[in-house]
Amino acid sequence: MKLIYCFDAYCGVCFGFSSVMQKVFIEYQRQMQFEVISGGMIRPEKPRHISAIADYIKSTYKTVETLSGVKFGEDYLWHINHPEESDWYPDSLLPAVALCIFREHYPNLEVMIASDIQKALFEEGRDLTDPEAYRHLIEKYPVEEKDFFSKLSSEVYKEKAQYDFALTRQLRVEGFPTVFIQVSELKFYMVGKGFTSYDDLKRNIESVLGSE
Repeated sequence: MKLIYCFDAYCGVCFGFSSVMQKVFIEYQRQMQFEVISGGMIRPEKPRHISAIADYIKSTYKTVETLSGVKFGEDYLWHINHPEESDWYPDSLLPAVALCIFREHYPNLEVMIASDIQKALFEEGRDLTDPEAYRHLIEKYPVEEKDFFSKLSSEVYKEKAQYDFALTRQLRVEGFPTVFIQVSELKFYMVGKGFTSYDDLKRNIESVLGSE
């Protein structure tokens, strides 16, 4: 049995939801496998400046804070409040590649790694399209530095990330976060969609576990 967490590194609701997922992981890691799949939420054909979505984020991030208790960092919010001065061009590909690399080495820690990638963006204000944004993570989750940065720019790992994006489409994910429990090759239960409280998610998981 496997819990599948579909998220995107640029998804602010996923950032708010990450503490829920960590609690669920801690509680259920001995009962099932956990897999995190990147969704490819922001994949522009041509790079688009942060100003294209800054107003939307500005109008919604406080709702995420209220729902979840997280706080968006000042370094991140500077880019949202001063988009005309920002050099950010968001793209979900590189953080998805980074997750693919880390999970090869730490397959049992995908939930924690995904959370730390989001903290790098939303708390620390790191540009996730910049390879240097992940340097501190290869210290926390030790990976040989040269190997990591080589893979970060390789076509092989970009294809792995694209495979994740395709999986979310195959699962008919319409928004992030979305959580499934897979009980067989072709049988999936959706147990969470959008921000879901820990109590609600746990109740849905227990319902599936009790029926299988």
